[in-house]
Amino acid sequence: MKGRRITVVALALVLLFGLTAVPVQATEETRRQLEQAEEEKKDTESALEGTKEDLNTLNEQKDSLEGALTTLNTELSQVSNNLSDLEDKIAAKESEIETMNANIEQVQSELEEAIRLKDEQYATMKKQIRFMYEKSDYLYLELFFSAGSFSDFLNKNNYIEQLSSYQQKVLQDYKDAQKKMEEKEAELELDMAQLEADKKELDDYKIQVVAEQNRVSGLVSKTSQSIDATAGQISAAEAQALAYEQQIKEQEENISVLREKLAEEIRMAELAAQSSWRDISEVSFADGDRYLLANLIYCEAGGEPYVGQVAVGSVVMNRVLSSVYPDTVTGVIYQSGQFSPVASGRLALALAEGRATASCYQAADEVMSGTTTVGNCVYFRTPIDGVTPKYTIGGHIFY
Repeated sequence: MKGRRITVVALALVLLFGLTAVPVQATEETRRQLEQAEEEKKDTESALEGTKEDLNTLNEQKDSLEGALTTLNTELSQVSNNLSDLEDKIAAKESEIETMNANIEQVQSELEEAIRLKDEQYATMKKQIRFMYEKSDYLYLELFFSAGSFSDFLNKNNYIEQLSSYQQKVLQDYKDAQKKMEEKEAELELDMAQLEADKKELDDYKIQVVAEQNRVSGLVSKTSQSIDATAGQISAAEAQALAYEQQIKEQEENISVLREKLAEEIRMAELAAQSSWRDISEVSFADGDRYLLANLIYCEAGGEPYVGQVAVGSVVMNRVLSSVYPDTVTGVIYQSGQFSPVASGRLALALAEGRATASCYQAADEVMSGTTTVGNCVYFRTPIDGVTPKYTIGGHIFY
């Protein structure tokens, strides 16, 4: 018996000194970090996919805008042709207006002459009328009585007829002058109206030119600005995509490191399983161990069925029994980084408020009496790729 004890002690010393070069890793913390890293990678990949979709949309938008710009440039060429036609019309209309102005000047000159002739004929006619009114009777009697012979009388009568004919001519000339003046006035009025219409048409042409230039130039400018803005968004999205790709690369490297670390911890778990183990009867429990263990079970498996709570408590007791871990409940639970509720402060809060349930105390009592539902497993966690569990109980795997 004594020799066996010496052998056990020697084996424990060999394992202890042999493992000093391979420190026990914070498995629970490593699992948490690995899960977080994988979630962050998924988030980054999702963001990258969203950015790529945005890039596709932006590129399609840019292609559409460039197509619109090509159409506008074609339209602009047509507008240039239209402008050329309008400019020809403007030049022709300006020539017509210039001719019309010259014609109006001529008509105005002719009208002035017609008015002068009318006034002149009117003055002559007035003199004739006054003469006829004042002296016509006396003139006819004088001509009648002064005639020396019938032949002389006929000659004087012929003079009277000529005078009468002249008077009628003066009257007709006056009427002709009046009519010509009225015709020139009407012609001038028509020419002035046509001139105003031509000027309005010319102004309309010029307005069309400006409107057409502004319309197409505005569309071209707006489309060009949209293309520039879209190109800037594309550049920003491409830069963001590159940043996401770099971030994913770094996250993959981090995940690879964490996986290697977790693999090392699994190896340590297997080594612990092969190390020397104490019997539960060799463990001395402190007064607060039951309270501490029950509250840890609450934090780690409070929502699990009772068998899951016993399984978590079994892992703690397996570590107490293994020579690889501390040999007390307190030492195991508070070993640096081993249980996340310790690091997060949840265990301290549960201890302060006494949150452990009756089933948690029952599970603690059961495992402290030597019961284990997970063999010699010293780790548990939520399921993860790369870890083959020995047991799956509730939401945890045990290995």
